Amino acid sequence: MRRNLSLVLAGTAVAAVAAIPGVSVAATPDTVQWGPCPEGAAAPRLECSTLQVPLDYRNPAGEQIDIAISRLASEKPERRRGVLLTNPGGPGGAGLTYPAVLAGAGLPQEVSDSYDLIGFDPRGVGHSAPVTCELTEEQQARGNFPPYAHTADDVTREAGNARTIAEQCAGSPTARMLPHTTTANTARDMDRIRTALGEPKTSYLGASYGSYLGSVYTTMFPERSDRIVLDSNLGPDGYDVTAMRMFARGLEDRFPDFAAFAVAHPEYGLGSTPEQVTAKFFELADKLDAAPVQGVNGTAFRGLTFELLYSDADMSSLAETWRALETDQPLPPVPPVEGVENLMASRFAVVCGDTRWPGTVREYQHNVAVDRAEHPMLGGSTASIGPCAFWPEERVEPPVRIGDRGPSNVLMVQNERDPGTPLAGARNLRQAFGKRATMVTADQGGHGVYPFGHNTCAKDAATEFLLTGQRPAQDLACAAEPVE
Repeated sequence: MRRNLSLVLAGTAVAAVAAIPGVSVAATPDTVQWGPCPEGAAAPRLECSTLQVPLDYRNPAGEQIDIAISRLASEKPERRRGVLLTNPGGPGGAGLTYPAVLAGAGLPQEVSDSYDLIGFDPRGVGHSAPVTCELTEEQQARGNFPPYAHTADDVTREAGNARTIAEQCAGSPTARMLPHTTTANTARDMDRIRTALGEPKTSYLGASYGSYLGSVYTTMFPERSDRIVLDSNLGPDGYDVTAMRMFARGLEDRFPDFAAFAVAHPEYGLGSTPEQVTAKFFELADKLDAAPVQGVNGTAFRGLTFELLYSDADMSSLAETWRALETDQPLPPVPPVEGVENLMASRFAVVCGDTRWPGTVREYQHNVAVDRAEHPMLGGSTASIGPCAFWPEERVEPPVRIGDRGPSNVLMVQNERDPGTPLAGARNLRQAFGKRATMVTADQGGHGVYPFGHNTCAKDAATEFLLTGQRPAQDLACAAEPVE
């Protein structure tokens, strides 16, 4: 969830529009002309282009917006079987460079030979008609988690900040895009990409929020879906209020892995038992709530802990950060993140626009009280109020309902201890898909299985499916494997 065109497109087209009553349009392939990628998105062999799509699919002949797309073409045309559309997650994550990221992160060569890897910046993001909420530096620094609410009054105070951001988004120069910057419309854009590439079907590999995007695509366009791999899965309702609250559960699912790491590395001085490391978390959080250290308050500390638990490779950095905050030593350097304002604005647009969120302060006060008791590490933050509570009322359509109608062509891969997309949500999505899906779980922690994880059992299942179309005969639980 963490983590551009001197291009030419010849011809115009109108792809078939799905799930909008009363709209019927013929689909005509475009001719995509690939060229250099923009500054910041260049990578070896990666080509880029743009595709025009309707802002509002109810009015396909109306205003058009540009979607930036990329391709890492198969170098073995005789082995190529189609295209593999990709998405790295978000919402708000740019995907133009993702094909190159996948190739560099260990995507098997046989897969790269079998597909043209296709990336894109989703609508509202990066080089695809980016949205803005004109967030100030202070608002950007606050991040996506509300301040930890210890009391009902804390929720009330935060409501003012949340309302201000919602009003900024609604009054921004790109406000006209808000009702149309949704997962369903991004799925329609994906089908426009498929049409423009002249492909009868598309395979798909998406992670995190990309799992929901893929779920929506294959629900709206089942007959155009080939092999669908969903990694690190949100529940069937996507990034809604339930998913936001589930981050608190995800942190506590994952935290024992870090506690074991800290115990095994006494040089950090964080505790000699898992219980002591857990107590250290609450000690530091309380200390930083009372008095920030080097600009890090309690909410930032909780959020930083959550984020650095996405990868085993970051555990040493997390331990160093804790140690520095405890002793007031210099913090480890943090690489700057480019495009934070657009990332946050586009995330708000999709998250707040896809589903309706609770609209009263009292509901958030209740949720905070429940989650702070059940998941005290993060629940007082992720259950609290944000801009979605005050989002403009206009909704073009209801959320897409994920169900079991369609071909059995979905493979879900999932870590058991994923902080960002907990196993409980993945199980709910698996149940919603019914016979359409098979799920492979890996006994490991962190966010991301394919190809970034180290569990070969789970990764091999995804590779086999992409190459042959064969999934495990039933849901598969992969045992833990040592980290090399």
